Amino acid sequence: MFRNPRRATLLLAAGAAAAVAGGLLDRRDPTMAVTVSASTPLRHLLSTASTGLLSSNPLFSFSPWQDYFSKYLTVFKFFTGRFPVIISFASALVPSTNLSNQGSGGNSDHSRCLSRNSIAEAAAAVGPSVVNISFVQETQWAQNKRIGSGTIIDPDGMILTCAHLVADTESTKAVLSGKVRVTLQDGREFEGVVLNADCHSDIAIVKIKSSTPLPAARLGSSSKILPGEWVVALGSPLCLQNTVTAGIVSCVGRKSSDLGLGGIRREYIQTDCAINVGNSGGPLANLDGEIIGVNVLKALAANGSGFAVPIDSIVKIMEHFKKNGRVVHPWLGLKMLDLKPTIIAQLKERSSSFPDVRKGVLVSVVTPGCPAERAGFAPGDVVTEFDGKPVESVKEIIDIMWDKVGRPFKVLVQRANNVSVILTVTPEEADDQQLSA
Repeated sequence: MFRNPRRATLLLAAGAAAAVAGGLLDRRDPTMAVTVSASTPLRHLLSTASTGLLSSNPLFSFSPWQDYFSKYLTVFKFFTGRFPVIISFASALVPSTNLSNQGSGGNSDHSRCLSRNSIAEAAAAVGPSVVNISFVQETQWAQNKRIGSGTIIDPDGMILTCAHLVADTESTKAVLSGKVRVTLQDGREFEGVVLNADCHSDIAIVKIKSSTPLPAARLGSSSKILPGEWVVALGSPLCLQNTVTAGIVSCVGRKSSDLGLGGIRREYIQTDCAINVGNSGGPLANLDGEIIGVNVLKALAANGSGFAVPIDSIVKIMEHFKKNGRVVHPWLGLKMLDLKPTIIAQLKERSSSFPDVRKGVLVSVVTPGCPAERAGFAPGDVVTEFDGKPVESVKEIIDIMWDKVGRPFKVLVQRANNVSVILTVTPEEADDQQLSA
């Protein structure tokens, strides 16, 4: 902000003098003081030049420079002849015990300032691994071409992208008859092969072959990202390759039902990064240059509402691909709601028979003929334990089931008037109709 330390020091002094002149000069209280604070970067900048400047400047008669007396504070005084003005080079940082190590990758320091090049550095770290993908499928009547983006996640040429770019959206099977063309940031072109695709989660894996190792992005974690955190979106919107946009995380864990999407529950990272046609499949990155999501959706009726599949969910999807060749979606046939203290309080106001629980998952709908109905579930049940583990969200239940289709699970349910019941339910694999319902 200040390139001249002497000028910066004089500006601070002028600010203090302005505070004095603004009505405080008439006061004779020798205990009164005016404090001027500066953030850490400015504090370090000023400290390198202030000693010589303050001792030689004829405008003021400064007391001797005082050494730092704490980790965060350095003070010197000058006297107006009426009361001391204290210039405090104090750190404006939030204590690290509150937000340190809460970044998306566990190593980010939220207390640091956003520097001039923070976004540029993140984009530079991720950019070489971002690719443009064109998918062409020829039919008897026409040629279908789709344009999007992707991210190289392995030096051997494994590319992460979205399924609606390279797969048949009418089924869960990848389209193998089309041609996938991949263009790197440096201009090299490769022919790609669709290895796996899951249209429900909208995630796909494309493979290209290169004689030399390819630039691969680092995967972060989406479990600790915070609303308001800065993020960067990269891709090829409107075929404009190597485009970078930035914004903040608007919402963590945006539910698919909030967006009017049916089927099995999914969650997204909502951001206000500019997302346009061609960004699909491109990475969402944090300021550490780590991938925390894949951009797949935008709200057509609103500007600045984009949605990305969290990288933690994608890692699990890739594990499904590796283990089963597809994503296995266990199905119980239940619609459930995460219970929060405020919701529990409302439900107890409506009915005094509502069970005394502090957390859990409320069963709102039981699909006729589903595994849950056969197990004895009923609307109004509150699931508090699943497979012997306490649960307070639908996501936790989904994570526990994982891909265990056909395996029985013990479920502890609380019912009206605090009746506890243990049910045994065996999930089935969801078919296309159940995935989209």
